[in-house]
Amino acid sequence: MNSLTQHDRTHKGQKPYQCSECKKYFRYKCSLTEHERTHTEEKPYKCSECQKSFSQKASLIIHERTHTGEKTYLCSECPKRFIKKIYLTHHERTHTGRKPYWCSECHKSLSWKHSLINHERIHTGEKPYQCSECQKSFSQKGTLTRHERQHSVQKPYQCPECQKSFRLKDNLTRHERTHTREKPYQCSECQRSFSVKESLTRHERTHTEEKPYKCSKCQKTFRQKGHLTQHERKHTGQKPYQCSECQKRFRHRGSLARHEKIHTGEKPYQCSECHLSFSVKGNLVQHERTHTGEKPYKCTECQKSFSHRVSLNYHERKHTGEKPYKCSECQKSFSQKGSLFLCERQHTGQKRYQCSECQKGFRLKVSLTEHERTHTVENTIPLLRRPDEL
Repeated sequence: MNSLTQHDRTHKGQKPYQCSECKKYFRYKCSLTEHERTHTEEKPYKCSECQKSFSQKASLIIHERTHTGEKTYLCSECPKRFIKKIYLTHHERTHTGRKPYWCSECHKSLSWKHSLINHERIHTGEKPYQCSECQKSFSQKGTLTRHERQHSVQKPYQCPECQKSFRLKDNLTRHERTHTREKPYQCSECQRSFSVKESLTRHERTHTEEKPYKCSKCQKTFRQKGHLTQHERKHTGQKPYQCSECQKRFRHRGSLARHEKIHTGEKPYQCSECHLSFSVKGNLVQHERTHTGEKPYKCTECQKSFSHRVSLNYHERKHTGEKPYKCSECQKSFSQKGSLFLCERQHTGQKRYQCSECQKGFRLKVSLTEHERTHTVENTIPLLRRPDEL
């Protein structure tokens, strides 16, 4: 068959060669032959260096470059080279910003087809990769591979700087950046840099306001999958993290880590301004804002700024009228958790604040503070006398 006849089929859409196994059609006989090997598992092309076999000659040629180090495909924009043409094509999109693959569900555009396939599983919930050891399922093959190493405890990747070992090469690469301080991933919107690509992806959602992870119970959406997982525990009541000291359980690993420092008394985070120490890094960050006056959290409704995210969350409920905390005794709802605690004490009669002078109990700390002044008033306020007594 001449080349013109083969070429004509690209215009006519003609596919005369059919696989007898799965009925799939092909334009060229050689394509059918290569396809049939997926059924027979025949791999006639063997690497002379490592004896690995391949079903296609082109795959062998590409593989051999891993031994020779040959990178024949050069980027015209930067000096980077690649073993495969497809790798070059993918790389060039980092320069052009081209994202040809489009999600029909949320209209997000992606640079690579495999990224689209992985992304679509967020919407479908499909997890086709299952661990043979514990039957846990994953949406991506790479995630399964990383998970399987938890069972084998194999850590083949070692840091040359500090000799720490890792199960995954990616984790070693990330770790090495703690030594080099390298941050190769930059946000195109605000130029902030990150050492990890996933951190950049999460950050970019603060600009786009994209929240691809939805709770199936209440339809609330989240920017990060981890935040959805933590939120879902509010519905299930699951508390998988337990303190080995007092057996108290927590929804989040970070909450357990913070709690454990109560037992150890450890306060590793110190303010450089006033030398006050904290057990949690987040508390140090919040404290430092009392010195700098920084208020990074702004209300989109009235533009008021706050030092802490939780303060912004409370404030926003004034605009939305949301009252998520409900008293189980009287069904009254509150916008703040602290207000719910105060209401519950009125029903239980609990008085957790006690005067050290006379042992009288109070439900509210402010009530105790006011009461304590009755003991100290004689020392702080001079008695008034009539003029005729002076």
